Amino acid sequence: MKKAFLYIILAGIFWGTSGIFVHYLAPYGFSSLQMTFVRGAVSFIGMLLYVLICRRGALRVRALDLLCCVFIGITLFLTGSCYFTSMQMTSVSTAVVLMYSAPVYVSIFSALFFGEQFSRLKWCAVGCMLVGCCLVSGVIGGLRFDLVGILIGMLSGISYAAYNVLTKISMRRGNDPITTTLYSFLFMVIVAALFAQPGQLPSLVAPSPLLLIPLLIGMGVVTYVAPYFLYTLGIRDLPAGTASALGIVEPMAATVFSVFLLQEPISWISAIGILLIVGSVFMLAKAEDNKGENS
Repeated sequence: MKKAFLYIILAGIFWGTSGIFVHYLAPYGFSSLQMTFVRGAVSFIGMLLYVLICRRGALRVRALDLLCCVFIGITLFLTGSCYFTSMQMTSVSTAVVLMYSAPVYVSIFSALFFGEQFSRLKWCAVGCMLVGCCLVSGVIGGLRFDLVGILIGMLSGISYAAYNVLTKISMRRGNDPITTTLYSFLFMVIVAALFAQPGQLPSLVAPSPLLLIPLLIGMGVVTYVAPYFLYTLGIRDLPAGTASALGIVEPMAATVFSVFLLQEPISWISAIGILLIVGSVFMLAKAEDNKGENS
């Protein structure tokens, strides 16, 4: 059990490093779409090597499930692209917190599409999330803010919520999580390649290949491949609600990195907003635990 906690916490810390890679890659001209493409490509190659070596049976997939993976891949592309764009237009801490509002959207989607109960605790979580987003964005408090960046950040959360719902549908059909992830990564890369102009990558890397190539590979491994495997290992031995609550490490780690490593300022109003959004996720985790106890 202790190892499971450690795996989830480490996964959250790794996910929280995304802003560091964006901070160092963006000045070299890499767009959010290109960073999404590279991260997806590295993740797909890593997953494919794992499947070819350890799980060749995971390559088999039914046609209808493959179609589901197409839509999952699209949501992954939108999540990553909007997330990175929001980071560049607002700040790392703002972008990660806006994306972390995804569990609230998941609850809303689950109520709409799966008929799940929307309890008072979940309504309270939605309220805290909305107020928290307003505080973080500067809508409340009279701070200057980039409206487009905020909306794109919220879209990353909605896209991530859609990814969770589609993955839930795939799991209910009895699909292998490894198979679903592998083909979702594949279609994410295909979609990203259509928009990211990957042909420009060699010229962008050329000025400083010894720095940029490790950064690009590291972004895929550290922010996608490693945390995915750690989270998968941890969630096997922990209740879903507990795992969701521990996932709070990600926005906290991202905020710490942005303030102490990237020197991004954070106001007390934004800090309150972050705490409200964090609290909304805890409420959702508690609601899920209560549901499990009552079922």
